[in-house]
Amino acid sequence: MMPETEIKRLMKHLGEAINETLAESPRINDRIQDIRNAGYEVFLVIEAKVGFSRKGKEEERGEAVCSGPTRLKITSEDAKFLKSLKIAVDEP
Repeated sequence: MMPETEIKRLMKHLGEAINETLAESPRINDRIQDIRNAGYEVFLVIEAKVGFSRKGKEEERGEAVCSGPTRLKITSEDAKFLKSLKIAVDEP
């Protein structure tokens, strides 16, 4: 069985890879710029739900459901990522 610290490390690397991919995506950046050029500010919130189970065991799958606006707490890493996409974050 893999130690919890190893799983956390692997999940962190997955999150970093997702962030880098989004930040470097010309399609995403072009669409965001299109919206800015139209005179709007852009606020992008992406939620990822990752599940895993040991091989050979049944996996229960969940669904992520959004129902209206939600106030999010972001970390300094989140703010850095958003800034790399040129997305402003409003302070509460």
